[in-house]
Amino acid sequence: MKIIVQKFGGTSVQSPETRKLAFGHIKRAKEKGYKIIVVVSAIGRFGDPYATDTLLELIGAKASLLSAREQDMLVSVGETISAAVFTNMLKSEGINAVSFSGGQAGIKTTADHLAAKIAEVEPARLLNALEKSDVVVVAGFQGFAPNGDITTLGRGGSDTTATALGVAVSAEFVDIFTDVDGMMTADPRIVEHARSLVQVSYNEVSNMAYQGAKVIHPRAVEIAMTGKIPMRIRSTYLEGEGTLVTQLAEAANQYDVEERLVTGIAHVTNLTQITVQTDEVKSQKQAFELLAEAGISLDFINITTSSIIFTVPDEKKEIAEQLLSDKDYVLTQKNHCAKVSIVGAGITGVPGVTAKIVRALASQGITILQSADSHTTIWVLVKEEDLIAAVNALHDEFCLTID
Repeated sequence: MKIIVQKFGGTSVQSPETRKLAFGHIKRAKEKGYKIIVVVSAIGRFGDPYATDTLLELIGAKASLLSAREQDMLVSVGETISAAVFTNMLKSEGINAVSFSGGQAGIKTTADHLAAKIAEVEPARLLNALEKSDVVVVAGFQGFAPNGDITTLGRGGSDTTATALGVAVSAEFVDIFTDVDGMMTADPRIVEHARSLVQVSYNEVSNMAYQGAKVIHPRAVEIAMTGKIPMRIRSTYLEGEGTLVTQLAEAANQYDVEERLVTGIAHVTNLTQITVQTDEVKSQKQAFELLAEAGISLDFINITTSSIIFTVPDEKKEIAEQLLSDKDYVLTQKNHCAKVSIVGAGITGVPGVTAKIVRALASQGITILQSADSHTTIWVLVKEEDLIAAVNALHDEFCLTID
């Protein structure tokens, strides 16, 4: 069998009209001789009856008395309903289709409710169903724990479902359908002349996703990379093939992409920078332990002999400040910050990249509050009010409008 996996997100299954557009992609794949595994998210977004956040509101969201296990029982319903509705639509269009829950599709997970990891996929039942049907619709975002409990995979879990199934059945492609035409060099809402990328490597798109580009979940990319299954990030509303995600040109095949200096500019907003005065290793250790025990994830960490500097999401700043103040730490903060990330597989060892970043931002009068780098990414922290100017300046500096 020639198999392809197609994942449709909440906006793609939100209404009869968008489901019809999704059907068009399935029909075209069927006409090319593919058997299709369709992975669906819950219908719509917050406010729509069966969206994940709407279901959580039924139990008071964060104020719920339900255990994580019981919350999984609730939120998994959204994808189950979506799978049934989508399968009914396919049948009405003359497509031989059947629907599965995540567990029925062979997805076995850890027992970490609300944030389970896929442990393995047993695809025998799925493959048997594909022998008899043109399409198998699978509820994304969910699986079964070792004891048989329903589990969910956390935000972006349907992307992860799609790539895990793709690897398990050796699919030719995994298509992730969204409301944008592929991966772009920057957020088009911020950079008007941002362009779609024809091809990117797994590492490039994963780094872009981790740094704020919300087109695909980075864990899904990592699974596809491990299994060497090509992905395509496509628009539900267009017939084009979007952005191909595959490996760097290490071996001769038609899908390899060449390494480039900079792939794109990503960003994260609503951050607070906190500087904590410290005078010895013990006090630094205690500060980090206090925040870790409270479940506060830190980013942009710099440690000196006299201070530690880091960022936290705005919604965590008051908790972090209170914890540290209660232990008599002296701290200062900068509110309303944004992290801008310059991502490119070719950055490693290339002189002058940081100089270009500093020059581009200085030309716009933008102050760099903090910086850090890895072999594929350079991060700068700026005031949130400077975000749009910063992203546009860097996009222009690295000529990302030009292919």
